[in-house]
Amino acid sequence: MGMQEVRPRHRPPKSRTIGCKKLPPPVTTWNVGQSGISPAAASSQDDLYREAAAVYGAALDRLARGYEADADKRRDLLQEIHFALWRSFETFAARCSMRTWVYRVAHNVAASHVASQRRSRPGALVSLEELETVADPNPSQPGADRQHALDRLLALIGRLKPLDRQVILSYLEGLDAAAIGEITGISPGNAATRIHRIKAILARQFHQGGPHA
Repeated sequence: MGMQEVRPRHRPPKSRTIGCKKLPPPVTTWNVGQSGISPAAASSQDDLYREAAAVYGAALDRLARGYEADADKRRDLLQEIHFALWRSFETFAARCSMRTWVYRVAHNVAASHVASQRRSRPGALVSLEELETVADPNPSQPGADRQHALDRLLALIGRLKPLDRQVILSYLEGLDAAAIGEITGISPGNAATRIHRIKAILARQFHQGGPHA
């Protein structure tokens, strides 16, 4: 099945907010006991989390799939993301848009997950240059359906290093270069360049079925 274009989902509306300069470190079930939360803060914290989960829950599901192929480990990752997101709202203070905050927390947790998994499951992550020479892990077959194409796309994205993975997954969620730059900490120009290069490489992989297929 050929890939004509890597298309993003509908673009969410932009919001004018102060840039997110710093986020709390990823919070997981391993460090939950390191700080306390007052009852008053917990109420607002719960409300913010419920709002974020309602608006971005489906996007977080897709993000987790982009970082972890194993279904059981993906469920664990998604649980860690939601827990870290809830904890993070203790210090949210609207320093940036909720969208930026949610994606940055989620990607931070996912990147930490990738790092920990590499220690237990050694496997090379590749640069954009290297991706062009890596065989498609799921080459297309005659009559391949949309799900197979999505699996191929995610398998290729899963070979990328965390920053490039973060950029393209955010793009596929409909975020523009400026928003991606705010989430990742790179410049909008750098984000736009990476998006262009990753799209071109993925498109060639799909058309060729991988260089060694």
